[in-house]
Amino acid sequence: MSQHHRLDRRAFLKSAGVTAVASAVGAKSASATPATNVPYTPLSQTYDFDEVYDRVGTNCSKWDNAIAAFGDDIEVAMGIADMDFRAAPCVTRALAERGTHENWGYLRRPESYRQAILDWNKRRYDLEIDRNTLVWCTGVHAGIIAALQTFAPPGSRVLLTTPAYNGFYSDLRFTRTVPEDSPMTLVDGHYSIDFDDFELRARRANAFILCNPQNPTGNAWSAQDLTRMGEICLEHRVVMLVDEIHCDFIRSEENYVPFASLPDREIVDNSITFKSASKSFSLSGLKVAWYFSTNRDYLERVRANTRGSLNTLGLVASHAALTEGDDWLDELRLYIDGNHDFAEAYIRENIPLVKYTKAQGTYLAWLDVSEVIERIGAERTAAEERASSGTQVAAEGVVQRWLAENARVYLNSGTSYGTGGAGHMRMNLATSRRLVERALENMASALATA
Repeated sequence: MSQHHRLDRRAFLKSAGVTAVASAVGAKSASATPATNVPYTPLSQTYDFDEVYDRVGTNCSKWDNAIAAFGDDIEVAMGIADMDFRAAPCVTRALAERGTHENWGYLRRPESYRQAILDWNKRRYDLEIDRNTLVWCTGVHAGIIAALQTFAPPGSRVLLTTPAYNGFYSDLRFTRTVPEDSPMTLVDGHYSIDFDDFELRARRANAFILCNPQNPTGNAWSAQDLTRMGEICLEHRVVMLVDEIHCDFIRSEENYVPFASLPDREIVDNSITFKSASKSFSLSGLKVAWYFSTNRDYLERVRANTRGSLNTLGLVASHAALTEGDDWLDELRLYIDGNHDFAEAYIRENIPLVKYTKAQGTYLAWLDVSEVIERIGAERTAAEERASSGTQVAAEGVVQRWLAENARVYLNSGTSYGTGGAGHMRMNLATSRRLVERALENMASALATA
């Protein structure tokens, strides 16, 4: 990273007032674009989520990969789905205490680590999990891959409701299975499942990866939606692999319904649920997750394909988060809820070429940039680049590059999220509201002159 970039960033940090809490977000910034008045009122002064916590230069995938791809001028990286906040103090404290013991041999997993998961799900979601059905794994991806290797032989089809998390496609490539995309319908910014299409595709699939809440669209599925998906999959003998890693981030007016809480036992028995503390507490680099099911046969078969070599610090961090992190997460959820409100209002008032309807869950915003594609001639540019280079260039990739170069903001291209991803970009809002505001101001200014 160049010294020029460091100086620019330090200037921004200084002007932002990195330790200030409950700033007047609606105050006008140096930008010509007016800010939107969506104030942040914290529950307490305990946690400062407004702090701009600098991760640049730490080999951070979210920031340093964006800078490596598009240069030191990137001001706000909003791609990879992890958070920019300082870790929950209980996590930092637990890791520091463990670090005083200067030996890193094999770790015994005491029963208290498993109990922390059971208590968390019971305490927060009234979900009872049989301790004997909980299996450790090195990540949700690792668990899903083990399940795919169990239920979906190479060449078989795996059902996805799309747009769907692009990481699922990498899991399918690894297991040599074939995606069966069921495009969702979009009305007034909200996605819903086309159940006729879903059932048609379920008839030829071995497994279905359900994302609850859905990444990237943010759908928090209702009990009715989950039940209907479950009925169809049960009827057509499609095993449900339920990824609920984003479940702790649900908007204040919405509800998260654990798939395993549905009253129909036959439907629940046809599923395996995968979870982790990695999204809720930004522990993705520490590689600890788990899965569970009421179906003992499914569990034993998947367990045979699971190699769960967990690391000491990941287990220590996850245990601390699940036993001591409730208040930190509760405040963070309100803050991120406010970021969604801020982004929705700001985009509506100041960036007419972009459309965003507040997500029901996750800390991700799924932006409609179809008018941006038209304004900057992204389809034409992509076609010219395909013809000259022979590489697969999509219009959304052109938008990604254009925003990086002109607005100094990095977003994820929608085309990697399967059918229905065209015309969209994914924006990660799990960062200081000051950075959300800076990113949107930059985008507004750049697009105003496009």
